[in-house]
This record gives sequence, structure tokens and C-alpha cells, in this order.
Amino acid sequence: MMISSAQDQLSGKPEPVAAGVWRIRLGIPEAAVPTAFRRQPIQTEALGQLPGTALPATGCSVTFKLSQRGVLVRLPMAPDEHLFGMGLQLKSVDQTGKKRQLRVNSDPVADTGDSHAPVPFFLSTRGYGVLVDTARYANFWLGSHQSPPDPIEVKADESAVSTTTDELYAARALEKREILIEVPSAPGVDIYLFGGPDMRTALQRYNLFSGGGCLPPMRALGFWYRLFGPSTQDAVMRLAREFREREIPCDILGIEPGWQTHAYSCSFVWSNRFPEPDRLVEETKALGYGINLWEHAFVHPTSPLYPELRCHAGDWAVWGGLVPDFAQPETRRIFADYHLRQFVSKGIAGFKLDECDNSDFIRSPWSFPECSRFPSGLDGEQMHSLFGVLYQQAITVAFRSQNRRECGEVRSSHALAAPYSSVLYSDLYDHRDFARGVLTAGLSGLLWCPEVRQCESTEDLIRRMQLAMLSPQALINGWMIRNPPWKQVEIEKNNADSFAPEWEKIENICRDLVQLRMRLIPYLYAAFATYRRTGLPPFRPLVVDYPGDARVYPLDDIFLVGPSLLVAPAFVGQRERPVYFPEGTWHCFWTGERFEGGQDVVIPAPLERIPIFVRDNSLLPLARPLSHCADGAIFDMDVRVYGKSPAPAFLWEDDGVSFDHERGAFNEVVLEWKNEAGFVTRNGAYATHRYRIMSWEKA
Repeated sequence: MMISSAQDQLSGKPEPVAAGVWRIRLGIPEAAVPTAFRRQPIQTEALGQLPGTALPATGCSVTFKLSQRGVLVRLPMAPDEHLFGMGLQLKSVDQTGKKRQLRVNSDPVADTGDSHAPVPFFLSTRGYGVLVDTARYANFWLGSHQSPPDPIEVKADESAVSTTTDELYAARALEKREILIEVPSAPGVDIYLFGGPDMRTALQRYNLFSGGGCLPPMRALGFWYRLFGPSTQDAVMRLAREFREREIPCDILGIEPGWQTHAYSCSFVWSNRFPEPDRLVEETKALGYGINLWEHAFVHPTSPLYPELRCHAGDWAVWGGLVPDFAQPETRRIFADYHLRQFVSKGIAGFKLDECDNSDFIRSPWSFPECSRFPSGLDGEQMHSLFGVLYQQAITVAFRSQNRRECGEVRSSHALAAPYSSVLYSDLYDHRDFARGVLTAGLSGLLWCPEVRQCESTEDLIRRMQLAMLSPQALINGWMIRNPPWKQVEIEKNNADSFAPEWEKIENICRDLVQLRMRLIPYLYAAFATYRRTGLPPFRPLVVDYPGDARVYPLDDIFLVGPSLLVAPAFVGQRERPVYFPEGTWHCFWTGERFEGGQDVVIPAPLERIPIFVRDNSLLPLARPLSHCADGAIFDMDVRVYGKSPAPAFLWEDDGVSFDHERGAFNEVVLEWKNEAGFVTRNGAYATHRYRIMSWEKA
């Protein structure tokens, strides 16, 4: 390793990589970094279509030092600058003035930077983004410290200072702030700068640099239900029929670990609970469902994968199973080929990739240690950071070989993950943390699922469902309960088939919420198509669109969905809540009431409604709810017209299943309102019309 003296300050020269993207090489970077494992190409054409931008001013002032600790990078920071990002962060949105250690951890109980999906990427309200290309557990001091000031003369009578506890822990205004980044054990690092000219465009550049946003299959945007852990094949079919009989829309049924002969670690072989898995897939498919299977990557000795992967694994076991070295292409090929033969080719819709993160601070730490070594040369620290992304790559290969998009979940991810459609989730369960996750994931090319699982009351169930239905993945995780939670939220009573007296009334409320989700599917699908083409995330905090409004910086429970919707979820105990409206005019989705931007308003939040608002001058297409998103389903649409001069809106029309859209098999369906009349035009080469506009309604 090159070692410099403490006084040496070195700088690198920014080199253009793509339109609005520069790289600064500091020292000699390690080989095992996120960009080395990129599988989707940089979207250079789309980057070229974004507004032009100059090199961010901070790029001319990056310095670094090398030492036995690794590399320390210093960037200047303006007094009024705020920083956001750092991957999935459940405890805070605005990261300004904080230290973040980006360590993969399944138990991020404190606001330290630990995360299921830490990403060494941040955005500035000054209109730029920074990616530190490392798989190390990097430390970031985001304007929390300053260099010693120049000496000043101190009078004798002012030298004695009485410091109270409040003074000791008070937030301090620093005269001159810096961003410090320490990458341990590395002899150098690449820094990527993403120009704006604004924060929103810088975020788009990062996602396009990652390969573009994901476009999930349309059915993945429907309602998901994960079944009781001990469920059998017959139990799956009973619930599948019950949902159809009771008109609960549902697209994906998730089956938990018991489908395997051995689950911790995994055999990847069907157990005798599911004696005819092919028939299960066919029968559920006939009812309009897809099947998602739980697994993790650790391979049990009884698994057919074990002999082939024995020499492609790390030197420590997890739950007695191999840890595949997914950094090796051969390992990913073996894993993908097995999943293709045994599951994907037989109609499985996707997988829940569980426990691919890490665990240090619970009673029984279960994952591989950071001192592990892998045949590829990675150590355990690097593998923990990259494991989730590489795992997703292996599964994606299996689906791409069948020209199908997967309906997936994953418990860990990292940098450059925007092209992958698997949605993150957690075993932690604070509702407000889950709301923050929707916001922070959207700042780093990630998707987050605030799943509904353990509910303390009926009110808690409904409030959690409201947030879930307006998030990237609308999912109830019923693995702990035999019956759907609207029948009984208390676990022991539910499993004893002892239902709440008014459970059908609760079911009606939950059905309405799922139907709201179904009404929004074409709108959400179009928002994901925009994400894929332009890098603009469909779910994002207000600061992305309004970085010049300092009042949005602390907001951690209000977010934007697509081009037109603002969502302000309510929590247990609330029957009203304050909502800050950014610039412009906003309309209540439920009542049509207008609110002017730049003010806080206390909004009613009755139990049956989540506060939703529509941007003025929008066209909002709403589908008439279907029971599921069947392949080739036709949606009857009603278009709401907001404002006097609504901007055109668009829908994305393709088969909703394959990757044929990458070869031009899609339509952009343009909706316009002119002279008090609605018009529809189609641009593209997809022959089937999946959207029928039934009405236009002035809101």
C-alpha cells in the first residue's frame, strides 16, 4: 500500500465518463468494487437527453490522504447544503451533520448508517451526487466536523466555561463544514460525480449510470400475500380460492420455508408438504396467481447444488450450509441454471431472497464473518456488501433466459441496483421506520416494501395496509398466521380460528384498500417505465422535486408517487395530521378540496382513508379494479382531470411480462385534455391495446 505522510494532500483529475458523469481516481482502487460487477450497461443515450451540466464545483476540490487505515477523502460543503441518500435508511432521511458507517446489518436499530442496503451514494441540495465505488464498510462524516480554527486571543476572565449537559449534546453550527469519507483497508478509491443542474437530475444520472431503473412485470404491482409458514399444498389452494370467492384482488402468493425438505440452510427441493408442485403452479395459474418461493442462498449438504458448489464457496458455513461465491461467474451460472431447470421453466413467478444481508448484534449471529475468504479473492466484508446484488443477478439470469421478468423480493442490496426489480424488506417492524424506508430507498436506486405482518390492533392493520398499498410492493406477510389478518390480528386467536366479531366489516375496509391499489396499477406501471427510461424513481421524498424549499428537508413521512400524487400516511392514534404542501396547488384525492402550496395544513385522516393529494393540472388515469393482472389483461380506465390546463399524461403499454419492450414492442399511450375534451394517441409498435378509456371526469 502507498502510505503518505499526514501532511500530504493529493488530488485526482476529474475524467468524463458519460454525459454529466465524471470519475476521480484517488490512489489505486481495489478490484472488488460495485462497478466491477455491473451487468447492465450505462444508459449513455438517456444520459445525453438530460439537461446539460458542468462539472460540480466540489469536483475541483476533492483531496485525499493514504495511510495505514486506508484512504481518507475530503470534499468541501457549503453552509446551506443538505445531504440525502446513503441507501436504505430507516431512522432518518436528511443525513446532514451525521456520521454514517455503511455496514450491512439486518438489525439497524440505531441511526448509525447500518442497513439492509447501505449504498455509498449521496445527493446534495446544491445539485450534484457522489458515488464512492467501494464494497468496504466506509465511514462518512457528512458535515459533522471541521478543522481546528485559527488561534484567537482569550481574555483571562473568559477562559473558565461552565458546560451543561444540554450544551454538551446540543447541535452545533459549524463555520466551515466538510464531507469526510474514510474507506478502510483500501489503497485508493474511485469517486463518481453526477451533475445536475439540480438534485432530481443528479439522481436520474446515478440511476442511468447504474443501467436504468427497473420495469417489473405488471402483476408484481398487484397485491401479494405470503402464506402461513406451515402451509401445505392444499392450504395454498384453499386460500387462493377464498380470495377469489370473497373478491379480494390478489396476484402473487408467497410460500414460506416449509416448501423445502431443508430450509436453514436450503435444499432447494420440494418437501412432502407439496407432493405435486407442478400441479400447484398450474392450478394457481388458472386462478390468476403467480407463485413466489422463499429461499436463501446458503446450500445444505443434501441439496443437489452442494457437490457442484463445494469448490465455489467461502471458508465458513452458515446454518451448516455453503456460502456461494457469487463474485465468480461460474457460481452464478450454476445457481441460475438450477433455478431455471427446477423452478423458472415450470412457471414459478419469483423468489424471496432472504437473509442475504448480515447479523451481528442479535442473540445468535448467523451470517459469515468479515474475516471469511472466498475463491474469487473477496473477503467477508466485501462479500457482505455485494452479496445481495450478486444474488439478484443470478436469479435475473434464470428469468431472462426465459424472456420473463421476475416478481421478487430481497433482503439486501447495494450500489448500482436500480435495474433489479426485487423489493427490499425487513424483520424489524416500526411503522414510521417503514414509511422512512419508502423515502430513503428512492434516493439510491432501491425499492422498499413496508409489508404488513405483526399488527397490534385492527387500527394498526388498516394504517399499515394503507402505506403498503401506496408503496413499491403491496404485500401482507401472513407467515405467522393461519388466516388473513382482517379475520383476527391476535396471532394465537387467529391460529385457533377464533375470529373477531366484526371481521367481515374489517375485510371490507381491507378489500377497498386493495382495490385502490388495483386502480393505480396502470399509473404505477407508467411511473416505472419512466424510471427505466429516465432514471426518475417512482417513489421519492419531496426534496428530490423541491430541493430549493428548505421546509421539505426534515419531512420523513410524506412522499411523491409518480408524476402527480403526494401521499401522507397516517399512523395509529391519528385522526388528523399536518401536511406540508410544496409549491403549486394540490387537490384532495377523496374530496377534491384544493390546497395552496407553501403552507402546513392539518388534514383529516379518518381510519378508512389515507391522505392522498393530486398535483394541479394533472390527468390521473384510474383503472376499474380487476381481480388480478392476468397476462394480456385489458384495463377499463377513467381519467380524472385536475386544473384548467392539465399537462399530457401517458401510460405504458406492452405485454407486461417479457423483455420484448427492450426491442421496441411497446406503446406510449398519450392522454390529453383540449377544449374540454379528452384525446388518446398511441406511439409505438405494440399491436394490442390494453387500455380502454371509458370516461373523462373533471375533478
